[in-house]
Amino acid sequence: MNQPLTVDLNCDMGESFGAYRLGHDAAILPYVTSANIACGFHAGDPAVMRQTVRLALQHQVAIGAHPGLPDLVGFGRREMAVSPQEAYDLVVYQMGALGGFLTAEGGKLHHVKPHGALYNMAAVNAPLAEAIAEAAYRVNPELVLYGLAGSELTKAGTRIGLRVAHEVFADRTYQPDGTLTSRRLPDALLTTAEEAARQVVRMVKEGTVRAQQGSDVAIRADTICLHGDGAHALEFARHIHQTLQSQGISLQATFSKAAQ
Repeated sequence: MNQPLTVDLNCDMGESFGAYRLGHDAAILPYVTSANIACGFHAGDPAVMRQTVRLALQHQVAIGAHPGLPDLVGFGRREMAVSPQEAYDLVVYQMGALGGFLTAEGGKLHHVKPHGALYNMAAVNAPLAEAIAEAAYRVNPELVLYGLAGSELTKAGTRIGLRVAHEVFADRTYQPDGTLTSRRLPDALLTTAEEAARQVVRMVKEGTVRAQQGSDVAIRADTICLHGDGAHALEFARHIHQTLQSQGISLQATFSKAAQ
């Protein structure tokens, strides 16, 4: 008998800052199985981190650190010329910040997923990817490393001995080499929940995604990312959750006890 298909649905959260509110965390949490919580560098302040950790624990979703570049103004989506050592230090520092709130609230860190430009840089830059993987491993070798499917980051995580979740994106378009279309280019984002759901189901069931140029690209989908800051994030989360269930695809966090 074939093993039933299972996938993790993750969402970037805790990305408000001070008086500025971003995302629909409380409304989206019932539809996801893991949350990537901003750690203060690209978004998130101490109060937001505490509140988001509490919300995620209430909904019993797996909690991950979402470290980014120190760029509040650019929301961590602008590249910076950081060295591998600087990347290591940035990741360890931010994991420690979120880890403190998790300890205080009785929770446990499940995974690490870099944010924005740091994520995209690590997908193609092997030394940077190795530094990020080492940071996660040194903090806790039991953590799961989330990275772009088939990227330098997932390869680095596997080499160092971490459990790795190959990530795909519900609302982003792809290039023929398996990388994401740059947000600076037209059609980088899928704009309807129906489009996103079709792409997700194909990635999970068939292991392929249609590149922007029309070719099919092989892809591994362990976890699916939803962007909590999107204008239609809640609609996307609800529709994708319902579509996956209707297709007989179970939802649970990667490497959760239920999945083992």
